[in-house]
Amino acid sequence: MSGLRKGRKRRQEVDEELLQAIFRVGEEWKQIKSIVDKSIEPTFDGENRVAISQAKYVYLLQEAKYRQISAMQYN
Repeated sequence: MSGLRKGRKRRQEVDEELLQAIFRVGEEWKQIKSIVDKSIEPTFDGENRVAISQAKYVYLLQEAKYRQISAMQYN
């Protein structure tokens, strides 16, 4: 039974790390998007950074949905 508890604890740690990554990447995406939106002439590189950070954020959200975790579980 000890192994089962250890597995649950490890899963909970991974889930918490995933949620932290979601919040961190979400803030990063919003910051980059804000800078690019305020630019008079956004560069191709800037637009790529927005797209990449958005893709990371969406991927992490999909992973959280797949793992059936919610930020409400870990408050």
